[in-house]
Amino acid sequence: MSETADLWPDVEKGFAHVHSAAHILGNQDKAGGSTVRRRYRKLLQAIEQDLPASGELRLSLEHFLKVTESYAPGLFHCYDVADLPRTNNALEQLFGSTRHHERRCTGRKVASPSLVLRGAVRIIAGVGTRLRIYQGEELAPANLDDWRKLRQGLEKRRQARALRYRFRRNPAGFLQHLEGILLKAPLPT
Repeated sequence: MSETADLWPDVEKGFAHVHSAAHILGNQDKAGGSTVRRRYRKLLQAIEQDLPASGELRLSLEHFLKVTESYAPGLFHCYDVADLPRTNNALEQLFGSTRHHERRCTGRKVASPSLVLRGAVRIIAGVGTRLRIYQGEELAPANLDDWRKLRQGLEKRRQARALRYRFRRNPAGFLQHLEGILLKAPLPT
């Protein structure tokens, strides 16, 4: 015990900082994202002020600050958006259950190719309908231009995927089509 006695003050200080961070991010009073961000920034400033006197703990606190800075841009959205999972584990569980239900519905052992093609729409729809039931009027697009752009993007992806199978289905026809394109192209002069 006497061999590690000098380390205990740093360990207690580090534990206090980590405990404070967990308490702030736990957000028991259900504050908004800006309030939680402000509280967390104060804690980070306190940690930065403690760095010179941190001794053996300094490297760990610097690492904590560095990692926190890298996560900062997306760390506080969950406090502003209702029902947005706060952790990666919760998000992975959400997407994992979506994949599981997709496999159950289609009878496939792996994710459906259409999930890859239309995932931007299907995953959002699947997750959104778990939260509540929507009426027909609510499903109508609010902005038709945005809806058309989304549909156009989905169709482009579908066509690109369909083009990959042309050679397999009809190799002779595919090569003949390419030959026709090459013969129509003007030769460089």
